[in-house]
Amino acid sequence: MILIDPPLWPARGRVWSHMVSDVSYGELHSFAAELGMPPRAFERDHYDVPSELYEKAVLLGAQAVGCQELLSRLTAAGLRRRKAYRPVGAVRR
Repeated sequence: MILIDPPLWPARGRVWSHMVSDVSYGELHSFAAELGMPPRAFERDHYDVPSELYEKAVLLGAQAVGCQELLSRLTAAGLRRRKAYRPVGAVRR
C-alpha cells in the first residue's frame, strides 16, 4: 500500500510530504510516475512530495497516515534504508 504523511517538512521554500510503499519499491515507483513525480524526487526509500500534490496522491489511492505510522510500516516491511553512518569529520570519498 502507498502511504503518505502530512506535508510538514520545510525545504527549498516549500513544504513536503514523504511517500512510501509498505509492499515494494516497484509499487512506489509506479505510483510516483502516475502522480507525475520525477525520478529525482526518490531518496533511498521514499519520495519527497510537494504539498500541492498531497491531495492528488490521496485521491489516487495513497493512504494518509501520521509520520510515526509511515516510518513504522516502512520499517516493518523491511524497506527502510537509512543514511550511511559517517563519524563527524570523516572524509567522503
